[in-house]
Amino acid sequence: MTCLCSWLRIATSLLAASQAIAMRHSRMKRASVTRVSQSQMDSLTPVAHYASASYCAPSSTLAWDCTDCQANPSFHPIAAGGNSFTVQYWFVGYDPSLESVVVSVQGTKPSAIIPLLTDGDIELANLDPTLFPGLDSSIQAHQGFADAHSSSAADILAAVQQGLNQYSTSKILLTGHSLGAAITLLHSIYIPLHIPGAQVTYVGFGLPRVGDQAFADYVDAHAAIAFVTHVSNKEDWIPIVPGRMLGFHHPSGEIHIQDSGEWMACPGQDNTDARCTVGDVRNLLLGSLDYHDGPYNGVHMGC
Repeated sequence: MTCLCSWLRIATSLLAASQAIAMRHSRMKRASVTRVSQSQMDSLTPVAHYASASYCAPSSTLAWDCTDCQANPSFHPIAAGGNSFTVQYWFVGYDPSLESVVVSVQGTKPSAIIPLLTDGDIELANLDPTLFPGLDSSIQAHQGFADAHSSSAADILAAVQQGLNQYSTSKILLTGHSLGAAITLLHSIYIPLHIPGAQVTYVGFGLPRVGDQAFADYVDAHAAIAFVTHVSNKEDWIPIVPGRMLGFHHPSGEIHIQDSGEWMACPGQDNTDARCTVGDVRNLLLGSLDYHDGPYNGVHMGC
């Protein structure tokens, strides 16, 4: 009887998820997918270099002497950390051209992120109330991503606060690729909870789904998050996992790179138009990890 009840609960949950997805699909049919201009693409290229630079060791990002570092020569490093094994590399600094403190967190090789997306850590869970005080209990995130975020959260927060004070700004740019994109999306919620007045811009590359519907809605509606963009590349299947039928949802702000190289802005959450990731990469068999590292307007991720 217990087993039967459990299966009934799962079936009911899947039905509700299916109905919600169908309603969102209907709404998105009325929204327009638009081409991203070359100037808009170019404006994200320096951010892509920041995301790529996070794959470099802290000694290199503190010295700001890596190959990707040269694309943003005016950057002022503040702090860096991680060991690339138990804690992803990360760095924090200041970009005077953007008047923003920049946070970038290392991604991981596709072969290393797959276990995070498929093992027991895939379950949705409430976020740690110590790290996310006052957050509504309906908001849940991928347990593995939340654990990865927590491993460096306090150090990154301290470095961000130092940068905001030192450079008299309230602007924060969060970026990363793959797992790093997932971690910095969590930072887009975490940092404003601890730094009132912070204004966050988020740009992620190859972002997997991080949280549930309430999580995505919170990111879309939160006043401190001024701008959200997540760029997916061609048939990369990392952005379509974990699946929506498991309760995971992307926030709005997707840009999908076409096979032609054009960038298309896809309004709404998980837009099912064929020019967007969900419509283009309908299942894992239609996707390929060959596109996960880029290029993103000429930038390949990795140090």
